Amino acid sequence: MLIIQQSIQKSLQAGLKSLFTIDAQEIVLQETKKEFEGTFTFVVFPYTKQAGAAPAQIAEKLGAYLVANNPHIKAYQVVQGFLNLSLNDAVWIQILDNLNQDDCPFELANKNEKVLIEYSSPNTNKPLHLGHLRNNFLGFSVAQILAAAGYEVIKTNLVNDRGIHICKSMLAYQLFGNGETPESIGIKGDHLVGKYYVAFDKAYKVEIEDLVNQGIDAEEAKKQAPILLKAQDMLLAWEQNDPKVIALWETMNTWVFDGFAKSYAQMGVSFDKMYRESNTYLLGKKLVDEGLAQGVFYRKDDGSVWIDLTAEGLDEKLVLRRDGTSVYITQDMGTAQLKYEDFGAKRSVYVVGNEQDYHFEVLFHIVKKLNKPFSEGNYHLSYGMVDLPSGKMKSREGTVVDADDLMAEMVQTAQSRTMELGKIDGFSADESNALFNQLGLGALKYFLLKVDPKKRMLFNPEESIDFQGNTGPFIQYTHARICSMTRKANSMGINMKISSDKTHTLMESEQELIYLLGNYKSKIQEAAEQFAPSVIAQYTYDLAKQFNKFYNELSILNEENEDNRNIRLNLALLTGETIQASLSLLGIVAPQRM
Repeated sequence: MLIIQQSIQKSLQAGLKSLFTIDAQEIVLQETKKEFEGTFTFVVFPYTKQAGAAPAQIAEKLGAYLVANNPHIKAYQVVQGFLNLSLNDAVWIQILDNLNQDDCPFELANKNEKVLIEYSSPNTNKPLHLGHLRNNFLGFSVAQILAAAGYEVIKTNLVNDRGIHICKSMLAYQLFGNGETPESIGIKGDHLVGKYYVAFDKAYKVEIEDLVNQGIDAEEAKKQAPILLKAQDMLLAWEQNDPKVIALWETMNTWVFDGFAKSYAQMGVSFDKMYRESNTYLLGKKLVDEGLAQGVFYRKDDGSVWIDLTAEGLDEKLVLRRDGTSVYITQDMGTAQLKYEDFGAKRSVYVVGNEQDYHFEVLFHIVKKLNKPFSEGNYHLSYGMVDLPSGKMKSREGTVVDADDLMAEMVQTAQSRTMELGKIDGFSADESNALFNQLGLGALKYFLLKVDPKKRMLFNPEESIDFQGNTGPFIQYTHARICSMTRKANSMGINMKISSDKTHTLMESEQELIYLLGNYKSKIQEAAEQFAPSVIAQYTYDLAKQFNKFYNELSILNEENEDNRNIRLNLALLTGETIQASLSLLGIVAPQRM
């Protein structure tokens, strides 16, 4: 479609020059609104003063000029200052031919540029939750989209496996665990460790209440609670490489990583490199020394090191404590340097919730002031909180919406809905289970990805699994319907070759389908530029919806005119392939049968 648009834009420039002596530098074409006839719309209002004519007169003259001078234009319609343009039938057939002949229909040209995406970033004191699902699905989908847009993509995961919160789980296990293991009680390792994070919090609250009852101020009680002091001692012992503490830490981390691996496999996400904060938290100190030497940082009288970002509209930021220990920003500086040394990528995308907006603004200013080669290519893909109808998620109280439980619930719901609708007739048990999994995860991913990442969203499990409307299962069912049709066409021995005759008159629903198919690559580019899977989700829904309109309005397999039948079968086949490619960018499987 892009070539057609560019041709029309050039003709409009020529028409404005010839008819009104206007040198138009940029011509913008819009998609014609559904209630009007046409494919593209050109708005003439901005040219009324220069042309010295009414909008409708300008549009009328330009329309006549395009019909006479551009072979792609069949007709035009003037609605006040809007010029609606209709394309010749031969153009639509040519677009369909071009799509069929494209050797690389679902990817853009290689850009020879690396992009690093960091996503997931869990803590090893608890299992993944609903917020992590949005993060993982966003990160993986953006990686897929950027790869399709021609970038070399490296997916990384920085795991927070150190700190006081990790020690809280470790201490509670030491106090209350009685040596139990994931195997001995039959649960995933991350769930076992999370159980003791909750146990710590419960014990901590009891101790605070006891201290308050003894007359100690509530805020002071929070600091003096014995179990918290023990956790702080354990963190100090960890930092001093105490063998017993390190052994417990390694054991519990192994449990958690095993659990994470199972969760990631069910989510369908993957990483090229896993980083651990326990290996990277000291790296930023070297950059602090560099920054002090360059005058980027300054040392206060107490020995702590800071950066002044007031000129950037921020404030002063601590980068090294007075005791020489690093803070989160220091760790992220070091990790950013390490990732550049590992992969040489000058562009990095950080998929992290919007509560960290300020943190990343500071980080990006720091690496710029340090003149790092990767300093100009950083982007924080900030996303909003995910809520359920029951309210906001919490973790320490044990009321978090667990990712594993939610995925299992979605698969179970998909099974119930699918069996109610009779969509697994003739399936084996394995085929049925695979379909339930594809539909459940497809519903979950699509619902979380169709919303602009920056928006806070309400996840409604029941709404997401519907087979009608803007949902994953609706799109998946459309794909399965197309596969069924093409299998039937093959069994009938139909040759789907399109005639070389370009004079076919296409119906409106056929034209609209070709238009959408022709825009696939431009949507990849748009989604890549915006780091927005929601662009692909909306496109895929529009395509599935338009196919169903086309399917319901026109005869396909039973069409008597062979040329019309073959064009429609080609359209169906291309639509199925495009839906499959689009869903794969969202990390969703397109079922072949339903």
